[in-house]
Amino acid sequence: MRTQYCGHLNKALAGQTVELCGWVNRRRDLGGLIFIDMRDREGIVQVVIDPDMKDVFDVANQLRNEFCIKITGEVRVRPDSQVNKDMATGEVEVLARGLEIINRAEPLPLDFNQNNSEEQRLKHRYLDLRRPEMSDRIKLRAKASSFVRRFLDDNGFLDIETPVLTKATPEGARDYLVPSRVHKGKFYALPQSPQLFKQLLMMSGFDRYYQIVKCFRDEDLRADRQPEFTQIDIETSFMTAVDVRAKMEEMIRNMWQELLDVDLGEFPMMTYEEAMRRFGSDKPDLRNPLELVDVADIVKDVEFKVFSGPANDAKGRVAVIRVPGGAALSRKQIDEYTKYVGIYGAKGLAWMKVNDRAAGLEGVQSPVAKFLNEDVVNAILDRTGAESGDIILFGADSAKVVTEAMGALRLKLGNDLELTDTSKWAPLWVVDWPMFEDDDEGNLHAVHHPFTAPLNMTPEELKANPAGTLSDAYDMVLNGYEVGGGSVRIHNSAMQSAVFDILGIEEAEQQQKFGFLLEALKYGTPPHAGLAFGLDRLVMLLCGTENIRDVIAFPKTTAAACLLTDAPSEANPASLEELALTITAAQKEQNDA
Repeated sequence: MRTQYCGHLNKALAGQTVELCGWVNRRRDLGGLIFIDMRDREGIVQVVIDPDMKDVFDVANQLRNEFCIKITGEVRVRPDSQVNKDMATGEVEVLARGLEIINRAEPLPLDFNQNNSEEQRLKHRYLDLRRPEMSDRIKLRAKASSFVRRFLDDNGFLDIETPVLTKATPEGARDYLVPSRVHKGKFYALPQSPQLFKQLLMMSGFDRYYQIVKCFRDEDLRADRQPEFTQIDIETSFMTAVDVRAKMEEMIRNMWQELLDVDLGEFPMMTYEEAMRRFGSDKPDLRNPLELVDVADIVKDVEFKVFSGPANDAKGRVAVIRVPGGAALSRKQIDEYTKYVGIYGAKGLAWMKVNDRAAGLEGVQSPVAKFLNEDVVNAILDRTGAESGDIILFGADSAKVVTEAMGALRLKLGNDLELTDTSKWAPLWVVDWPMFEDDDEGNLHAVHHPFTAPLNMTPEELKANPAGTLSDAYDMVLNGYEVGGGSVRIHNSAMQSAVFDILGIEEAEQQQKFGFLLEALKYGTPPHAGLAFGLDRLVMLLCGTENIRDVIAFPKTTAAACLLTDAPSEANPASLEELALTITAAQKEQNDA
């Protein structure tokens, strides 16, 4: 039906007859002439309707926004005085010779010229996706997927599909379960990732695998999470962690270069311990210049127990953030930041304004200054590099509370005070993660997943000191977002069993849940490592938005609902009977509430 896209028209096509299909973006009636801004997925072009073409003009008089139309006309160059530099097609226009209304549009539930609520946009997503801004994001996503496939194909990776209906395995979140009609009372699980299958593919000899795959996690949502998300899943055999990181860094650098014409440069590397100590986050945003500075050794002997208590506690921490120019903060602003850190469990936020650095104790203003002597204040000012006009904010509590609260405060201050340089890109590798974490009840959990290999350690050494063990794991971070994570995998059954033992998974449960994996590990398993990227999050960053729903064609809400299709919905009673399932009265009341 069309010979060209609207957005592809240019001066090279002047004098040619084209056929265009799309939507009315805007109609302007200037009395003698009607102008139509016509839109398709590639852009907008101006169409001129001359009253001399009476049949065409009569049809044009009926047009309204979002009518679906077809135009036949001649491309002509606009006079210099009428060139629209804000449009890609602004040097040309189309003089209509024919006009067909393919389909009319009723008054729209969305207003393309105003900000609509997200609920409205998601309910009428098919209309929202017509907006050039949204269309451009979906097109960029397609380009990113295409780039990944080309890069991995060119580097010897094989695109191999893995099952969607599989077995529930513990990977850090709740599974979505699918009841089996054939095997009544039994359930499949939708994969949180293809983790075990890609490891089995390595055991099968497919030494470079990839898949752009849907994954599912039934977890609490936020702006950059979805219950179903798309993962670029990658696994390799006979490649070290260094090899994998180098290849994946090359892919992401090349992607940014091709799609955005941006050189990300070499990715720096930082240990997990350093990231948490300096930035209070395992995914630090290095565009933000603020850092956490430990001062427990300086305040451990002061009389002020709020500081000296945590400073002398093996599980405590006292850390500060120096904010350049922060002395200008009002008491109201400081109170707001105090309330903010309370979200993370902090009981307060002590502060010290540096009015005159050279004057030492006399030059600072602080509610806690009376508890600190000259030497302590000068030591804090020296360690933080404070200057006149700065403010120093204190966090003192358990190490976990201080790290989380001050890490979050660092990000908020960076945004509020415009200290974070949003014009920059800041990639980073975070390596040497803890193998396990304590749940404060004496139980250990895998930080990544239970198939991650410890760093240079035997099973016996691992069992002797599991809490102090590092894993051979790595995350790629970009602008404060974790965009990908991976590890070297366990490739022998003794080590895998040792990890299961540490996690409290009894031998019978090991066999019941992972028997197939432990069996496969006995037959010449190669060393293997991999990494998975969140495609949605990568595209979100490429598009410059902060919400992955903006780059998914049909996303869910934060309540895991689809407003467009009204999913999830109630099942047909006959279907439930076939599956041997019953909805209890209590469940029905909860759903109806």
